Amino acid sequence: MSATPDRKARLTPGDIRARKGAEPIVCLTAYTTPMAALVDRSCDIALVGDSVGMVLHGLPSTLGVTMEMMILHAQAVARGLEHACLVVDMPFGSYEEGPAQAFRNAARIMAETGAQAVKLEGGTHIADTVRFLVARGIPVMGHVGLTPQSVNTLGGYKVQGRGADAERVAADARAVAEAGAFSVVLEKLPAALGARITQEIAVPTIGIGAGVDCDGQVLVIDDILGLFTEFRPKFVKRYAELGQTAAEVIASYAADVRSRSFPAPEHVFATETKA
Repeated sequence: MSATPDRKARLTPGDIRARKGAEPIVCLTAYTTPMAALVDRSCDIALVGDSVGMVLHGLPSTLGVTMEMMILHAQAVARGLEHACLVVDMPFGSYEEGPAQAFRNAARIMAETGAQAVKLEGGTHIADTVRFLVARGIPVMGHVGLTPQSVNTLGGYKVQGRGADAERVAADARAVAEAGAFSVVLEKLPAALGARITQEIAVPTIGIGAGVDCDGQVLVIDDILGLFTEFRPKFVKRYAELGQTAAEVIASYAADVRSRSFPAPEHVFATETKA
């Protein structure tokens, strides 16, 4: 596949599943229509992550994200996509109660946004819910390892799967894959464990801080663009420093306004036009 995918082909969860062991899957988050259109040019999956709560709404974690927020942003992203597969995170509290609750909320997300799949965090304890959704026509992307919605029980945003804990994470990945997930996100794991899980399960793994041997990679778009000047997680490569550039542009604008050099004559309208 070229850097700019075939614009006529809309990727599906089935297409993503078929990429196991093939060309790496490219995934980025998107939360708005303009950013979705940019992501769509080069990515296979556009993920409307519940990270939107922290990235765009200033929340301290993803726990305060609501169904309404996810649906609003997913609708915006859907308008910007032609090629990428649209996956939407189910927010905290929208599926943990059980399969029936999960189905109601997942069905609402898909019906109101046009999403092609939903993403759920969790492992063995969520496998029955994954199986229930898939059996009823809702494709599911799994997410194991560091699961941000469980940050309070995990004790923070720590690397998972070290030492004896590797077996727990591997079992979680196997459980959701066997339950029917078409892919599984592996977050913040030792690279060797990411490689092991990728070999062990039959569906693609998509890493975020889980090593280069995963079947694909996902990052938060604002992180790779450098829109946050202070937040620099180890697993993120900063491809630009747009936050600093934006700050300089805003400062220049403010200086122009205060000095009355903006608006200049070329930016204003004359009283009359020449014949």
